Amino acid sequence: MDYLLHLDRTLDELDPPRWMPPAADATRLVRTVHELRCVPLGELCPADLRILISQQVALPYVLPVAARLLIEEPLLDAYFYEGDLLLAAINAPASAWAMLPKLGARLRTVIMALPKTAIAGLPRGAAEGLARFAGESALHL
Repeated sequence: MDYLLHLDRTLDELDPPRWMPPAADATRLVRTVHELRCVPLGELCPADLRILISQQVALPYVLPVAARLLIEEPLLDAYFYEGDLLLAAINAPASAWAMLPKLGARLRTVIMALPKTAIAGLPRGAAEGLARFAGESALHL
């Protein structure tokens, strides 16, 4: 299934059931995730994708959009630092990536091509996470 065919639809439409409005005392993060489920998939920005992936929301729909961006610009700064969207994506459950084998393989190829200096500039533990996702025992460590 090509999950990118639905960029004009929201996660509430694509990932039933629709969520009820958040509780009045919900945290800002919970309110944000609820709001993002009502935004068309194609209008989600990198920071939105990072939040949804980190919260493991609708991964079969969100990961393909993020992967498309990351294949073009792997160290995209979604909000906090260069590579934050990539690190969120590679930390998604393996079961989510198993549903997207071609995209996962393309992203692994991109990760393996990252220069050593780029990987060294990422937060502590990032190189190990990238290596784990790429299936390599060591990635420019």
